[in-house]
Amino acid sequence: MMWYDGGWGWGGWFFMAMIMVLFWALVIAGVVALVRYLTSGHNGHPGGPPPSSGEAGGVGRRAEDLLAERFARGEIDKDEYKRRITLLREHR
Repeated sequence: MMWYDGGWGWGGWFFMAMIMVLFWALVIAGVVALVRYLTSGHNGHPGGPPPSSGEAGGVGRRAEDLLAERFARGEIDKDEYKRRITLLREHR
């Protein structure tokens, strides 16, 4: 039985294999990027370290938020909250 090559030869098989590898590499990279995007928390600054305490929404703000959460849960009383928030704001 004769096989018709179609003129591509071995180069055609190699080309198709490379296209397949590139296709799956792009699919995998897209899935990884999507998972990282969805699990990043969307905290306003994609990638990299969080902003410093001098920037708006920085570490100082996060400390105040955590303190407010502890006060709201009843872990600390009003006097303790006021004392700690004053201390945080003094040391910015």
